[in-house]
Amino acid sequence: MDEKDLNKERLELALEAAGLDLWENNLLTGEVTRKAMKTFGELGYNDQEVLHNLKHMLEFVHPDDLEMIQTAVHDHLAGRTPEYRCEFRLRSKAGTWIWYANYGRIMDANSTAPGQRFIGVTFNIDNRKRKEDEIAQINRKLAEQNTMLQSMNAALERLASSDALTGLANRRTLMELGAKECLRAARFSHSLSVLMVDLDSFKAVNDNWGHSVGDRVICAVADICRQRVREGVDVVARLGGEEFVVMLPEASLANAHLIAESLRQAVQEQRVDNEDGNPVPFTISIGVAALGAGGESFEQLLSHADKALYKAKQNGRNQVQIFAPLPHKPQLVPPAAANPG
Repeated sequence: MDEKDLNKERLELALEAAGLDLWENNLLTGEVTRKAMKTFGELGYNDQEVLHNLKHMLEFVHPDDLEMIQTAVHDHLAGRTPEYRCEFRLRSKAGTWIWYANYGRIMDANSTAPGQRFIGVTFNIDNRKRKEDEIAQINRKLAEQNTMLQSMNAALERLASSDALTGLANRRTLMELGAKECLRAARFSHSLSVLMVDLDSFKAVNDNWGHSVGDRVICAVADICRQRVREGVDVVARLGGEEFVVMLPEASLANAHLIAESLRQAVQEQRVDNEDGNPVPFTISIGVAALGAGGESFEQLLSHADKALYKAKQNGRNQVQIFAPLPHKPQLVPPAAANPG
């Protein structure tokens, strides 16, 4: 056996050990000078079927992969890529699709003449692709679960920061935002006003028409407050029961009074029907207060608005009252005792 035959045997052994199927095409004649027999054998075809199928190999390529193969071959033959690489699916005799990869290169090329031999190998990558698909499916499921988790966390955060019935901010959120707004108003010398809003005689609404009608009344007031404030600037919160607070950053006492009157009038004109289709009358009273020069806390500001609200209730309801601090009375200092002697 000469050296050429020995090298051929060595090559065949190396290819078999590596699971590679060598192929070669003559680019000038179009002849397939070495056929990828092993590949079609793996796919379940007998020798006669292999010889037939090699002439119609593209018919066994998955339709979604055809264009990719043709583009990869064309790019290499045109000199745009240093080698031909492609991954595709072939149809087995049993009808399943098996993943293979091709690696090839034009040989015998030089600066004056193009290469004539197109040589490459085909090898099975089905296990790898299936593992990649499994990992991709796992990653997709993880991404879906992560998206769902984020959505649930956001929903929980909304529940923790908002009132379940009206969707308005709840007391906790109001107090947190109010404390921040007080600090900002003091730092930049801005105005800050609040409206304390309360439904008049709300117990009679529940007693006469039931809690479902009462809930609709509460939601109607919430909607009116929400629609008549600046989105992204003002805060409307439900303190609980039939009581609401509207926080108006950078709004003077006079402007807050105008907004309060607008809310009162809109609520008075709002219609909510009972179960029989008859209108349920309801009104609100509002107390208005603004941050003074003394730099009160948000709790103190709410207390001032609450006092104004109490005055509105005492004066007959369905009205707006402004908190007016009592005038400062100077403290009388007793004269110093006479120094005897």
